[in-house]
Amino acid sequence: MNIGLMAHDSKKKLMQNFCIAYRSILSKNTLYATGTTGRLIEEVANLNIHKYLAGHLGGEQQMGAQIENNEIDLMMSKMYSGFVIFIIFHLLRTLLQQNF
Repeated sequence: MNIGLMAHDSKKKLMQNFCIAYRSILSKNTLYATGTTGRLIEEVANLNIHKYLAGHLGGEQQMGAQIENNEIDLMMSKMYSGFVIFIIFHLLRTLLQQNF
């Protein structure tokens, strides 16, 4: 599964912690992220991530194009609400259990 990761500056630490906690699940998939988010996750979670440009330099548009071309199966965005990550994780776990 191709999973996109993106986090607002004030939420990057939370995204790092999420990726550390669920590293075993995430490592079984292909991960994509905007530049800074991807680098920070790689540093702490030891995950391989395909990195785009930093979000403000066009990385958000690069990821958007991949989504538009149906090349991203699941997008995990940590912008404002911890609830969003919670919902997406449960969706991810359900899909993986069904061998999506």
